[in-house]
Amino acid sequence: MKRRVLSGMLAAVLCGMLATGCSGMTESAAGAADSPGESVANVSSKEGVISLKVWAQDEEIAQEMVDSFVQEHAGEAEFDILVEASTEADSKDTILGDIHSAADIFIFPDDQLTALVAGGVLSKVPNADEISQANLEGAVEAATILDTLYAYPNTADNGYFLYYDKAYLSEQDVQTLDRILEIAAENGKKFSMVWDSGWYMYTFFGNTGLEFGINEDGVTNYCNWNATTGAVTGVDIVNAMTDLVNHPGFFAASEGDDVMPGVEDGTTIACISGVWNEDGIKAAWGDDYGAIKLPTYTCAGKQIQMSSFVGYKLLGVNANSEHVEWAHKLAAWMTNEQNQMLRFEKRNQGPANANTAASDALYDVPAIQAVVAQSEYGVLQRVGNNYWTPCTEFAQSLAAGNPSGADPQELIDTLVAGITASTVN
Repeated sequence: MKRRVLSGMLAAVLCGMLATGCSGMTESAAGAADSPGESVANVSSKEGVISLKVWAQDEEIAQEMVDSFVQEHAGEAEFDILVEASTEADSKDTILGDIHSAADIFIFPDDQLTALVAGGVLSKVPNADEISQANLEGAVEAATILDTLYAYPNTADNGYFLYYDKAYLSEQDVQTLDRILEIAAENGKKFSMVWDSGWYMYTFFGNTGLEFGINEDGVTNYCNWNATTGAVTGVDIVNAMTDLVNHPGFFAASEGDDVMPGVEDGTTIACISGVWNEDGIKAAWGDDYGAIKLPTYTCAGKQIQMSSFVGYKLLGVNANSEHVEWAHKLAAWMTNEQNQMLRFEKRNQGPANANTAASDALYDVPAIQAVVAQSEYGVLQRVGNNYWTPCTEFAQSLAAGNPSGADPQELIDTLVAGITASTVN
């Protein structure tokens, strides 16, 4: 589906002729309407046609922002702006597959930043200081490589936390996973999370003292999750995950199915997810819907705060854009304070803009407060190519009851070997 916005001489002239019905008309446009000579002079000072393509996850919101941008800059140029629906998760692969056919402005998750910069796709943000000062520190960090700001912070809610049904669980109950599981089992219900995804699986390894990250080459990973010494070892985590997946109060959702079927049919009373499922969870649990940071879980005889990957959605400008300066103006407009508040009000998306994030309105949305609270225990997702498949295979093996019969150390050694492999699996 595509939508196009046009702004040109005809629109400007009609706006002047119909001044009584053209709200938002600028003072200069009104003057042009009163004097034919001034109108011609005004139009002749315009730039040519500014053609831009915008890829957005939410076409309706993006179109509204584009419309207000065209109105704001009426008289400066003739605009031909096309808004197209795009799946942000696929941005990197789509753009790198054909850079010159990519949109002038596009949304993408922050973990794709390194690849897009390496591919020469992104035009540096020209007013970096201004944009940095206007947004949350974490969001700016997520859009920055080697002290250079390459994208515009757009949202600050791309993380996960705990949803829970207050009909069964109190705020005290959801502080520990042990208690959640106990209550779920007692009531014939489930606590659920996507089990076979490295994105969610990280929750068991963060905050343990073990290390993981991407190497300086931007491709391979370092990882010592199979450590045999320290306060928490790799085997400790394998055992904790095995206990969880075998618990009668737990349901291992798959990445394809997510946690929502259990929420909707009433079998799930607590789950790990993000703001994208808030509407569905509120519809299922009504006034009993609650959201909070992740609980602690038992590992090596200790209570360990469950960690998370935290993320941000960014708006990038294509370095190959024919009108790169106007593309930057539009990207800055779409991510300004006014439009981040618009996105929050219409879609409950957590803003990256500092002023918007401090608004009292955000305190009325439990999911936003939960993702903010959990971010204290999370890290930016910066992973190399070989992270995902080994994590999926490891988690699926545990869920299947370890059919290979490997001992816990062997299982975690295999996981780490896959994550740190120097060639793509």
